[in-house]
Amino acid sequence: MFDDSSNDATRRRFLKGGTAVGATVLAGCTGGGSGNATTTGETTTETTEETTDETTTQNSSYSVSIDPVGKVTFDAVPQAWVAENPSWADMGVALGMEPPLAVVLTSEYRTHHYDDVPGLSVDTDEMTSLWQDGISKELFYRLGADVHFIDPNYMTNLIPNWKQTDVDEIVSNVGPFCGNTSFSTYPWHSDYPYYDLYEAFEKVAQVFQRTDRYEAFSSLHDEVIGTITDRLPDERPAVALLSPASTEPEKFYPYRLGDRTAYKHWNDLGVEDALAGSDISTFTSDRGTIDYEPLLEIDPEVLLFYTDQHRTPEAFRSTYLDFLRNHDTASTLTAVRNGDVYSAGSMYQGPIMNLSKTERAAKQLFPDEFDCDEKLYDRQRIADIRSGGA
Repeated sequence: MFDDSSNDATRRRFLKGGTAVGATVLAGCTGGGSGNATTTGETTTETTEETTDETTTQNSSYSVSIDPVGKVTFDAVPQAWVAENPSWADMGVALGMEPPLAVVLTSEYRTHHYDDVPGLSVDTDEMTSLWQDGISKELFYRLGADVHFIDPNYMTNLIPNWKQTDVDEIVSNVGPFCGNTSFSTYPWHSDYPYYDLYEAFEKVAQVFQRTDRYEAFSSLHDEVIGTITDRLPDERPAVALLSPASTEPEKFYPYRLGDRTAYKHWNDLGVEDALAGSDISTFTSDRGTIDYEPLLEIDPEVLLFYTDQHRTPEAFRSTYLDFLRNHDTASTLTAVRNGDVYSAGSMYQGPIMNLSKTERAAKQLFPDEFDCDEKLYDRQRIADIRSGGA
């Protein structure tokens, strides 16, 4: 769909370590970004990171370095912000910020992960979807955000009609782009590194001057993951990650278990990729789908479905598992016979979503170890961290 051949200049401009022309961006953050961000300075090869903490006052200038943008300088802490996807949105929410003004698609922001965190409620109906038959510059002007947690290369490689000059215009007249597309793998991402979830989260905390809350969340994460993995059995299942083409699927889009943020909870639980080593490409249609033939050949222990919307466990099983059990071919799969077909949720996750997804996955895959009603992380502690009290 998108022509990647014209983006060599973009890739050269946004390289690791702040080697971009005009790599320092001064952002004025007073709740409305229009006219407050300007590009300053000459080409720089500086690679040292600027560290920040909450001792910085509202009137102090500070800088945050993030690939592929380089060093971004803020003259005040941003208040109004935009997130490319729910991963970045969840990071700001975890720090106790008000929710973002917009994400690319509000329908992908599944806020049920917040349902039992005291005092936390996010209403996506109050947000703007950036994608409206494309993404317009006018929408950025109208939102007037102080900072955009969006990889500029995402804009020029995946959004129709966006060029580097359009990115530069929004940086100059509204607010800086300060993101790195790390939830999945892209061919245009080869010139700079991907961030893992907590590397990206730390950048957001530096921008919002809330690194103490980041550190508290990081400690909570390590404790929770350590406690869960200590209880896991030596034998871990092999799972197949699939996106069903419909609610009565005859075809699926296969996913390979990778090392991007989208797969963090599966990797933390030490599961194997059932599709690894199989030549799925020989079965893939021109639209990238597979039918039941390779699944019968591989016969995964567990099927995990990325679906179009959040469903309760009961609704998921009545939608998908019941259909599979009544399907002549699907019913012969081991995972279907054993009832080991589960929701994989969405591709996005920040720190709160990650804990929620890890808890759910542990209960799905290891029901003999984790009771369905057991709480594997402290919701009140999340609330305390968000409020700055932990």
